[in-house]
Amino acid sequence: MEHIHDSDGSSSSSHQSLKSTAKWAASLENLLEDPEGVKRFREFLKKEFSEENVLFWLACEDFKKMQDKTQMQEKAKEIYMTFLSSKASSQVNVEGQSRLNEKILEEPHPLMFQKLQDQIFNLMKYDSYSRFLKSDLFLKHKRTEEEEEDSPDAQTAAKRASRIYNT
Repeated sequence: MEHIHDSDGSSSSSHQSLKSTAKWAASLENLLEDPEGVKRFREFLKKEFSEENVLFWLACEDFKKMQDKTQMQEKAKEIYMTFLSSKASSQVNVEGQSRLNEKILEEPHPLMFQKLQDQIFNLMKYDSYSRFLKSDLFLKHKRTEEEEEDSPDAQTAAKRASRIYNT
């Protein structure tokens, strides 16, 4: 079977060595590092009407990787207008919201949203993330993975995983 490698070098075959739901359940960080995890989490947050939290978090992650001043300025403004301004369409609920104004956009720097991003991360971690792990959406996905595991094809992947993680 041929593996297609994504840009980060991981193969996108249907069974990774450690089940994705196990990874997602281990920590919110793991969940947010996995595009599939982010997709499922977003579906869940949509139902809870709090998708803006993960979208804000992802936007801040992108923002921190930017080097170009002009791009940074545009992205900062976009983040502000979308999530932080009092007129924002997808306003996130952060402390000191009322004190935030467009002045912060004059000198954009990679970590300008860090404090707010951390707040939202904690909000997700202690609130929606724990509910996500109990949700049908998550549990269904987990069951599907477990069923795939019983197919003979997956046995080798499971053995490989147990070698790596010495379980």
